[in-house]
Amino acid sequence: MARLEGKVAIITGAAQGMGAEHARRFVREGAKLAFTDINEAAGAELAAELGDNALFIRHDVAKEDDWKNVVEAAEQRFGPVNALINNAGILGPGAKAADLSEADFLKVCAINQTAVFLGIKHVVPSMIRAGGGSIVNISSISGIVAIYGTPNVAYAASKFAVRGITKQVAIEYGEHGIRANSVHPGYIRTPMMTAALDEDQIKVASASVPIRRMGEVEDVSNLVVFLASDESGFITGTEYIIDGGLTAL
Repeated sequence: MARLEGKVAIITGAAQGMGAEHARRFVREGAKLAFTDINEAAGAELAAELGDNALFIRHDVAKEDDWKNVVEAAEQRFGPVNALINNAGILGPGAKAADLSEADFLKVCAINQTAVFLGIKHVVPSMIRAGGGSIVNISSISGIVAIYGTPNVAYAASKFAVRGITKQVAIEYGEHGIRANSVHPGYIRTPMMTAALDEDQIKVASASVPIRRMGEVEDVSNLVVFLASDESGFITGTEYIIDGGLTAL
């Protein structure tokens, strides 16, 4: 049997990059999937690829009304939700604290942090109706350690916050059969990463990883599928680092 058979999932930021790979894997593993993004063209294209077991919804993750609409649409199409993958996120400007505007700081936190809270707030009641579920929050190694040489205080603040939110939610809703874990990728070859680094920088980054390569989106999807599945049924409130050993140095 497919590992996610019988699951109804929501994945945000899933029209491209790492989120799109998560979406493809979830459908292949038997899940019914509502996936969301602000990129309507890419979302519609992926929905056509994935078929009847997937529903694309245009979604600004920082808007509470959009979250209400997403959960309602997912339930109407597939039933109560028992997997939430908070994947949407942005890097924001690479600026030191004294050089960062308040507006830019708040924008990064709205998408990377507040959106995770909103997703949990509106999906948890659906998970309780489903009899339990798994929340997987995509953070970063920047939610584990500060990264020397890459100033981005807003990104670090938001990703550390995701780790804390995850642990608190795991404690608050464990009695309902709801688990929550965070995933902390290192250097992963995504459109966001390749837009931020040129080829020479990618080579330097790869050489700094003990495994001596960038991670691929499939590496992260393998972990996300495991955490959403019943195979991880006794795992909650923890962080999973997937960085090729970078933070072990």
